[in-house]
Amino acid sequence: MGGSNPYIESTETPLPTQAYKVTFEPAGVTVEVDPGALPYSREGKPGSILEIAIGHDIEIDHACGGVCACSTCHVIIKSGFDTCPEASEDEEDQLDNAPGLEANSRLACQAVPDGSTDVVVEIPDWNRNLVSEEH
Repeated sequence: MGGSNPYIESTETPLPTQAYKVTFEPAGVTVEVDPGALPYSREGKPGSILEIAIGHDIEIDHACGGVCACSTCHVIIKSGFDTCPEASEDEEDQLDNAPGLEANSRLACQAVPDGSTDVVVEIPDWNRNLVSEEH
């Protein structure tokens, strides 16, 4: 998937210029982000938490393909929240639909850390798109 959402105003977010680490909880997996290797994929904004996760085989659900059109990639930034630019109005509208919303909640597809400090991200254990199908 990936791409852009034609219904929202696109904003450019600068990529980090220095290496930093992102820890994904509860798995406790830490990855080093190399700014020179970005973008890893087409999922979310370049350099976003979603793109970093997907680029390191860490699964974060993103039903809309990372274009800020749902809330399934909702994460809680436990540390390093201030390294991400403010959420856009479109992101805040989508976050209103996310269960378990906290003051430091963001959509992983939109949050792009600037690399000034390491980041710790909690991936909530619930999944709004979890479906069990029997054959």
